[in-house]
Amino acid sequence: MNIIYIHGLDSDANSTKGRLLEDYCRQYHSDINVVRPDLNKTPDEVFSQILSLIKNLNNNKNVEDEPFKLSKTVLVGSSLGGYFSTLVSNHICCPALLLNPSTQPHVTLQRFAKNLALKNAVKDEYLSNQVIYSTAGGWNITNADLQWFEAHQLLEVNCPDKVSVLIKEGDELLNPKLSEQFYTEQGATVTVQAGGDHRFSDFGEQLPMVIDMLQQLI
Repeated sequence: MNIIYIHGLDSDANSTKGRLLEDYCRQYHSDINVVRPDLNKTPDEVFSQILSLIKNLNNNKNVEDEPFKLSKTVLVGSSLGGYFSTLVSNHICCPALLLNPSTQPHVTLQRFAKNLALKNAVKDEYLSNQVIYSTAGGWNITNADLQWFEAHQLLEVNCPDKVSVLIKEGDELLNPKLSEQFYTEQGATVTVQAGGDHRFSDFGEQLPMVIDMLQQLI
């Protein structure tokens, strides 16, 4: 099995959960390969990079043309990474496990806009490329990026049998009820855990369960 860990906003390839997952697999599941890409770039580049990684891990098969039924590559996406994992799963029906996923980045990321009136600034090249926030990992978010998220909203889950979701009720950053409602209505498997936080601070303790969930998705 191949696992591609998709980190969230203000994170990078060395995210805590990604490293915990890789270390655990090295120790207890040597047959599982964990890939931790750095995705601090524009959203369209992130989407393309994930597809390219999946293609490479599946012997360069054209994943957009061929069914994903026999694939042993699964995505694990945290927060904004959960959003991207859902987009990719919708595109090629690959399995995905989501951790406190973001479902409305076109709304939540507006908090970085210096002037909400610039929302439609894509009409002006200067304003469109204006940096409104720089993440800890080095992604310079622009108004154009916000426009991209607006144009790529999550409206459905195309392959709900391939998607499982873990949500913490104590998520202090994103509204857990929104994620629970969206994925439940779409038919995905949703597990809501009491307490906790957005970062999934007890992720290390849950790794045996996480691996079991991933194997069931495959």
